Amino acid sequence: MPDVRVLSCGGTIASEPSETGAAPAKRGAELVEAVPELVEYATVTAEEIASYPGFDMQFSAVAAVAEAVEASDADGFVVTHGTDTLADTAYALSLLLDVDVPVVVTGSQRRFDEVGTDAPANLLTAVRAAASPRFSGVFVAFDDELHAARDVEKTHTNALSTFKSPGKGPVATFTRSETHLHRTAESTSSDSASLPVATAADASATVPVVHSGISVAGDELDRAVDAGADGVVVEGTGLGNVSRSLGDAVARAVESVPVVVSSRCHVGPTDQVYGTRGGGVTLREHGALFSGDLPTSKARIKLLLALSAGIEGDDLAALFG
Repeated sequence: MPDVRVLSCGGTIASEPSETGAAPAKRGAELVEAVPELVEYATVTAEEIASYPGFDMQFSAVAAVAEAVEASDADGFVVTHGTDTLADTAYALSLLLDVDVPVVVTGSQRRFDEVGTDAPANLLTAVRAAASPRFSGVFVAFDDELHAARDVEKTHTNALSTFKSPGKGPVATFTRSETHLHRTAESTSSDSASLPVATAADASATVPVVHSGISVAGDELDRAVDAGADGVVVEGTGLGNVSRSLGDAVARAVESVPVVVSSRCHVGPTDQVYGTRGGGVTLREHGALFSGDLPTSKARIKLLLALSAGIEGDDLAALFG
């Protein structure tokens, strides 16, 4: 029987109601005990890492998860987590961990005490994936699907099927008795496991996000740089273009900090096609980097961890190449 270690970080799956609003309260061992079917797939033990709601997750907890994985010889790991930043943590772990066992992040949209809770099913799917030798790397398990950490996003505020991989789809789906693979079982990407775990523990870089849109001025980007930002992610429109004023501000900003341009579109990569003051071609000439098909939230994580690790110049450009 495979050994699976549950690393508990809080979130809705661990929350209980109160007069002041729901908050994480259950320990990992309680989550495991609440789903007796887990023993059909693995010997499951639990370890407490943190107790944060998803919207307040901290890099120190991400580092603690990575350290716990590296320190254990378990056959697989399940990380229970709040859904708001679940995809962010999964991606950060994929940048930090070089493992040949599955690390599966999961959570729930509804608490264990709520009608129609998805918590038991999601935890069961995660353990099944973590116990399987067919998988290696970091994944997200949700609503009977397994997604690669780099591709997955939370797409709906409260739907149970919230986690999707836009443009790519899940790695696998689970039925009661079978696992169906749809694409490579390894959650890998060109930037996987490229940063030391200690980077997350000491993630002190400041990386704000500036959004583009109709008539957006460059003042916000100027203020971010003046306030001491170590780098900035500019969320552009379409292929990664910005307003003319924001384009001018990018030209000023790259003189002192790295600027990564992403897109607010849900599917597709950035590309440099347009000229003019805010077009992608012009931004590239200024020295801006581009996120490719990484969404804004993950581009920020990648830049923040890279800067915290002391990566800069050509090495930073190659990381975003």
